[in-house]
Amino acid sequence: MSTLNIVLVEPEIPQNTGNIARTCAATGARLHIVKPCGFTVDDRKLKRAGLDYWYLLDITYYENLNEFFEKNPDGEYYFFTTKARQSHSDVKYSDGCYLFFGKETKGLPEELLMKYPDSCVRIPMISDARSLNLSNSVAVGVYEALRQWDYPKLSNFGQLHEHKWEDIL
Repeated sequence: MSTLNIVLVEPEIPQNTGNIARTCAATGARLHIVKPCGFTVDDRKLKRAGLDYWYLLDITYYENLNEFFEKNPDGEYYFFTTKARQSHSDVKYSDGCYLFFGKETKGLPEELLMKYPDSCVRIPMISDARSLNLSNSVAVGVYEALRQWDYPKLSNFGQLHEHKWEDIL
């Protein structure tokens, strides 16, 4: 059973975190939230963005990065940042890896990036763009890792409600 871990470091916007929670729930990824957050966990906007998927979510909270690393010491870590030199699609994600994403206003702490320079990755974009939206960045990272793993446990087909595919194909 493949496991993907998403780590949000000090998220600030509840709607982004709710959207990320929904992405994690829909893909089976585990969500790790490192405090402090710019909202409370019971924030109405957070719940609304995640809609009715909260029961599918495997989520863990940490008081700070030190606690996260103490509880997850042997992980393979990837740090998504606009400051990286390699593309997110140039690395091979292993089962159980952790994809880190920083707060909306500042990204990940540079001290953390300096500690793991070979594990920093970026999502390519035009040079005049500052960054992508946090929830979009997480979705790009999640689906790249899952693509490499051939989408384990995910349904790869849909169903029409009023017609049958066989009738039109």
